[in-house]
Amino acid sequence: MSMKRQVSYRWRLREMMATHGVFTATELVPLLHERGIDLSASQVHRLVTGTPERLSLPVLAALCDILDASPAELIVTSAANVAPRKAVAGDALAPVDLATVRPRRARVRPD
Repeated sequence: MSMKRQVSYRWRLREMMATHGVFTATELVPLLHERGIDLSASQVHRLVTGTPERLSLPVLAALCDILDASPAELIVTSAANVAPRKAVAGDALAPVDLATVRPRRARVRPD
C-alpha cells in the first residue's frame, strides 16, 4: 500500500486586509482599479469572503502590492500523508450482470 498526500490551502486575504486597515471589499475595488485590475464589487466580495479555486496572477500580484505581502502570506499551504482506506469485509461491490442493465434494442415494425 502506498501513502497518499492530501494538500490544502488557506486563503488569508481578509486577515491581511484587516492588518492593513482595509475592512470592506468596496474599499479594495478602487485599490485594485489603480493597479489595472477591473473587477466588479460582487467579484471582489466573493474574493474577500470566499476561498478562490482559481486566481489570475495579475490579481494576485495586485493584492500582494496593495497589502505589501508575498503570495505565501496570502495563501498558506499544507500537506499531510493520508493512509489508504482499509477494505472491510463485504465492502467490495458485487459484479453487475450487464445483460440486465443494458437496454434492449428497439424493433421498428411497419404499421
